[in-house]
Amino acid sequence: MNRRGVDLLVGLFVLLGFAAIVFLAVRAGNMTGAFSLGPTYEAVARFDNIGGLKPRAAVRSAGVVVGRVTSIRFNDELYQAEVMLALDRNYKFPKDTSAKILTSGLLGDQYIGLEPGGDTEMLGPGDRITMTQSAVVLENLIGQFLYGKAAEGGGGK
Repeated sequence: MNRRGVDLLVGLFVLLGFAAIVFLAVRAGNMTGAFSLGPTYEAVARFDNIGGLKPRAAVRSAGVVVGRVTSIRFNDELYQAEVMLALDRNYKFPKDTSAKILTSGLLGDQYIGLEPGGDTEMLGPGDRITMTQSAVVLENLIGQFLYGKAAEGGGGK
């Protein structure tokens, strides 16, 4: 094999390696939804505590990704976080759908889980999901556990 052929193969190998790194970075950065935006409609959900939820986090129902978190802002009148959701138009949810902030695994990424209700009327663009459950913050759970144990042990001696 001549020198030019070897250089071409090495260049192709380096280019393939670079493409693989970019692919892994996009997957790890949860940016796959940024490239596959189909027609969506926006809904809003308010939470008391969003934990570590971030924009571009998945919105799932029954384990299937049905949308993405587009933005998060603080409502200074209600003192709650407002989370804007871009839901795929192919998926319709009843107006009484509930939203929870869940975690993938024990310490994984956070996402929003939607549980459909039984209403006959469907969510539309700009509608608000009223039934929400905030994120479970591990530090708060540990604090409550320790406080409960201290209250049990400190009263009798």
